[in-house]
Formats: sequence, C-alpha cells, structure tokens
Amino acid sequence: MIQSLTLRRPDDMHLHLRDGAMLSAVAPETARDFARAIIMPNLVPPVVTAAQAAAYRNRILAALPGGSDFQPLMTLYLTEETAPADVAAAAASGLVQAVKLYPAGATTNSHSGVTHIDRVMPVLETMAEIGLPLCCHGEVTTAEVDIFDREAVFIDTVLDPLRRRLPGLRVVMEHITTEEGVAYAATGGADLAATITTHHLIINRNHILVGGIRPHYYCLPVAKREKHRLALRRAATSGNPAYFLGTDSAPHVDALKEHACGCAGCFTATNTMPLLAHVFEQEGALPQLEAFTSLHGARFYRLPLNSGTITLEKTAAPVDFPEKIQTGQGPVTLFNPGFPVHWRVAG
Repeated sequence: MIQSLTLRRPDDMHLHLRDGAMLSAVAPETARDFARAIIMPNLVPPVVTAAQAAAYRNRILAALPGGSDFQPLMTLYLTEETAPADVAAAAASGLVQAVKLYPAGATTNSHSGVTHIDRVMPVLETMAEIGLPLCCHGEVTTAEVDIFDREAVFIDTVLDPLRRRLPGLRVVMEHITTEEGVAYAATGGADLAATITTHHLIINRNHILVGGIRPHYYCLPVAKREKHRLALRRAATSGNPAYFLGTDSAPHVDALKEHACGCAGCFTATNTMPLLAHVFEQEGALPQLEAFTSLHGARFYRLPLNSGTITLEKTAAPVDFPEKIQTGQGPVTLFNPGFPVHWRVAG
C-alpha cells in the first residue's frame, strides 16, 4: 500500500482568482501546491486585451507570498468585438496562453460572452493558424435546453461543427461533466483535450439537492448523475493524455453563495491535491496522479514540465482542513467532500 507519493509539481489548468481583496486571500492557496495555473479572465470588466491581461498578471504576482515562484498563465475573454490581430499579438508576446469562450449567460460574469459562434470566426481562424488554444465553457444557454443536457447539446451543435469547420483549431473542453464529454474528448487527437475538476470527481447532483439544498456544492456546469461522475473518474485515472486537471476553483463569499439566487462555484484550491490522492487511491490509480496533474496539461499547452516536486503522504488520522478562508470581502467556504481524507501535502 502506497504511504507516500512524490510527483512533479502540478499545474491547475483552469483557475479563478478574482481580484482585489479576494485575489489577495486566495492566490496563496493555489501557489502553495501548484507551479502554474491557467487564469480565467471573467472579471468585471472582463480581461479582453493584452494590456488588461498584463495588468491582471501584475496584480496576481503582487498578491503572492514572498519567495513564491508561482506563474499565472493568462487568457483573454473572447467577445464579438475581439480583433484577430490583437489576439495574435498577445500570443506572440508570450503573455497569453489561450482564449476563453463563454457562451453569453453560461456562468459567472459571462454576460459579455458570445451569442453566436459565427460572429467570432475570424478570431478562431487566426487562432487555428497560430496554434493558440481555445478554452470552451461547453454549454448552450438556450432556454429550451435542460440545464443537465447543456453540455451534450453544446458538443453536438456547437463544438463538433466548429472543429469540422476549423480542423486545425486546438480546443480544451473545460470542466467536462458527462459521459458524452468524456467520449468526445477521447476522439479528437492531439488538438483536443478536456479538463476535469476536483469536485466533479466527488459529487453528483444528489449531493446538491437531496436532504436540502447545499449551495457550496452548486457549480456550473452543474454536477450530473452518478453514471457521469463515474465516467469522469475513469477518464481522470486512465492515463489518457486527453484529460488533465483544471480545478475550476471559484471562490465566492458566503453571503453570495447562501443567497436566494446563489452564485455558482466550488472553492477547492486549498485541498485539491489531498482530495485527488484520495480519489486516485480509491480507483487503484495513484501512479497515474502525476500524469493527470503535472504532465498532460503542460504538454497540451506546449509548456516545459515543472522541475520542482511535491510529496503527498498518507496519515493515520483524518486531515483537518479549514472550513473557511477569510478574505477582505467576507469568508469563503472551502469545498468539503463529505468524507474523511487521509492524505496531506507534506512538502
């Protein structure tokens, strides 16, 4: 039985850090364990230009503890006004690693997103030419589509037609939640990959709704049926390079989560690596954890592998994680898996 596991320092390929007082509180939680992260651009206002991305990167670096070598990897928010030349210049500068597609209204701060894919085709054509990845929040937002079907419909009606139209476009299916997402990501070859979150490996929709509404499990895309959770676990632990970690750790203060119209997002930055060790151990796949967290994402984004390491160790007693992270805007509740965890990051 494995009691200790040393792996190359991981990357989080989908992370929300917010801004201001929230950024100052949550950035150190990720920097403690992770070497790099793909930073989401859905601020208010969104990060749509290279200048805005550079300024946001500087604010992130200023929020890190002294001596931290954490690297924020910046993205641009795709709008229907985004200029292809601006995207190409941002990518050529080395500042921007991807562009994020939010269907308008799909999730937090997505109102500036895309209403129809045809309106951003010139940008996507440029991205295909230069090899810049498109990160897709893969859900349709039309009212007639059930919220639990949005991902599968997006694949069929938006993503697959787009990839057939632009076969050279490199795409990351963000935070997949369904059997359909797992299956589609496996078929796309070197230009298609998918991130899987920590929380979607642990909860299904019953965890949100049975016995009372649990707002700190509410996220978008929403957790699905148990069969989908099990498909995600098989994918994450398979060793297939099509899948890699993107936590989608998304902090909101409790006052906005525990609300009549509560915000979507689970905050997992603090305890992701111990939770993943628990999941991979359950699946008999601890030797695959490094590939999922530290190798596949870096290779897809054509980044050098991290040189440092972290060590996870098994503990006899359950590990105590903080219930909340205090911020200047109010407390943020840490994702609680609902079971004892016997793994910790030792160093």
